[in-house]
Amino acid sequence: MSGLCGWFSDAPEAVARAALADMLAAGGPALQASESRFEPGAGIAAYGTTSPARVFADEGFLLALVGHPRLRESGLDGGEPRQLARVLRAGGRTALARIGGDFALAAWDERTRRGLVAVDRFGVHQLVYGRHGDGLSFASTLDVLGGHRSVRRQLSDQGLYDYLFFHVSPGPATVFTDLMRVPPGHCIEFGPGAVQEPTAYWTLHYTEDDPRRLDELEKEFVAALRAAVAQASAGVRCGAFLSGGTDSSTVSGLLAGGTEAPAPTFSIGFDVAGYDEMAYARIAARHFGCDHHEYYVTPADVVDAVPDIAAAYDQPFGNASAVPTYYCARLARRHGMSRLLAGDGGDELFGGNERYAKQQLLGVYAHLPRVFRHGLIEPLIDAVPGLRRMPLLRKVHSYVEQARPPMPRRYATYNLLMHFGQENVFTPEFLAAVHTGHPQDLMAETHAPHAGASLVNQMQAIDLRFVLADGDLPKVTRMCELAGVDVAFPMLDERVLEFSLGLRGRLKLRGTTLRWFFKHALRDFLPREVIAKRKHGFGLPVGAWLVGHPPLTDLAVAAIEPLKQRGIVRADFIDTLMGERLPEHPAYYGTMVWVLMMLGLWLESRRL
Repeated sequence: MSGLCGWFSDAPEAVARAALADMLAAGGPALQASESRFEPGAGIAAYGTTSPARVFADEGFLLALVGHPRLRESGLDGGEPRQLARVLRAGGRTALARIGGDFALAAWDERTRRGLVAVDRFGVHQLVYGRHGDGLSFASTLDVLGGHRSVRRQLSDQGLYDYLFFHVSPGPATVFTDLMRVPPGHCIEFGPGAVQEPTAYWTLHYTEDDPRRLDELEKEFVAALRAAVAQASAGVRCGAFLSGGTDSSTVSGLLAGGTEAPAPTFSIGFDVAGYDEMAYARIAARHFGCDHHEYYVTPADVVDAVPDIAAAYDQPFGNASAVPTYYCARLARRHGMSRLLAGDGGDELFGGNERYAKQQLLGVYAHLPRVFRHGLIEPLIDAVPGLRRMPLLRKVHSYVEQARPPMPRRYATYNLLMHFGQENVFTPEFLAAVHTGHPQDLMAETHAPHAGASLVNQMQAIDLRFVLADGDLPKVTRMCELAGVDVAFPMLDERVLEFSLGLRGRLKLRGTTLRWFFKHALRDFLPREVIAKRKHGFGLPVGAWLVGHPPLTDLAVAAIEPLKQRGIVRADFIDTLMGERLPEHPAYYGTMVWVLMMLGLWLESRRL
């Protein structure tokens, strides 16, 4: 585990040292500071081994770093923080635009009595913070932050509701009242006159204006990917996750092309029909001549690992693919890897999620004349319910009902809570204490700056926050930490990002063809079978194992039953879900069982 923690206040140094010791102790017995530094008004510690963590001090200037930052103009690696400290001391907040890679950092300049904390553009690395008087404490996890004597950790009803909506805890709030997360691409400045609120040093903006020919675009794109993989893999014993999809196959192939020895790759399989994608991983591994390693996850593995996985997160985390991610990272660690390359981000930058194609079809409805939609089609459907029973018109009715809501509200209609009905899931008392529209408000806030972009980029902007920053990145980073291996994300290199922002939306999603440009650019590089396959990834057969493996069922029941006493989820909903719905449709209802189970296990791990 790697990270940062620290404080900014007027406390004496002795108090600061004690506060940092308390924070590190709160992170667990294995957490020890690799470096710590103090100046009047500030104290910073870095800890861990899986991802580089350093503290640099020079003439009253402190800089703590975690991750893989670099100066963009020079390409210098940020493992040596002196260069980064120089530009930050000279430019402060404005210098953050010159720093690429993935990182979290904290800096303090004693001469100016100013400081800042910041995270990278995607939020690969997390910083959470809490205020106390005129001071502020921060850390990479809520557990470490909670060790500060001035921080009170109180569960937030809204945070719990938002978790059950998204299946992860969406930022910038956390599951604890008054403890917040620094959003991706943001920093917080401290010192006299500083606002001490997160402000953006970088803003996502789609230009979609690159006028070059297709062949020129493809050449630059492939060059950016090659440079990103080369930089992410340099200097360490490095392998790659390989699911057999386009992203992981591309990263694995580029890694293989940059080394003399066969590139180590690692895959997870499931002995369940419809879930096992190992055949595609093997095709990619053979195609690129990789040194390939496999492991098949079993239901017994899930039972063994899930309590530790739930406890590894500092907030409830309901993404079941954390399990295969952990076993894949553990496999890599056993084979001597110190770093893994992951393909996350390609879907959100180049149009790879299947719902993009569905929303593209639904979006056609919005382009019909308003008078036709609101004056004829919708009144007819609303006035004649019998149309729904006519086989020929049933699909038309379903299409209109799904297409009617505007973006981004239309994007959330698939949500499980919308299917169940919130009043059927939560107790009346809990619903009265939360704002049930808060998740939609968050999505609307994220969507608003991109309302004029192409539809695929509107959806990608939402997913970059709620799927990637809140879900997939914590999934991978935390599971790699648990397994003891570092991880890097070449698809999120800022060179790849900037290329994506200029690429026209119709090249990312051509009609309903996902990732059209990506696949076209790599058509002579990737195996044909990989290009043609449907997206899958490391999806866990949750429902099948919940009904088919009694020890896992028992674990779920034991974790979920105590939730009945908390006054959050209705007891009758839990009974119906476990006793009727799950056996009827394991693949669908298993997701909700998993999300509740992980909440129960997390609460138990924190004794909350």
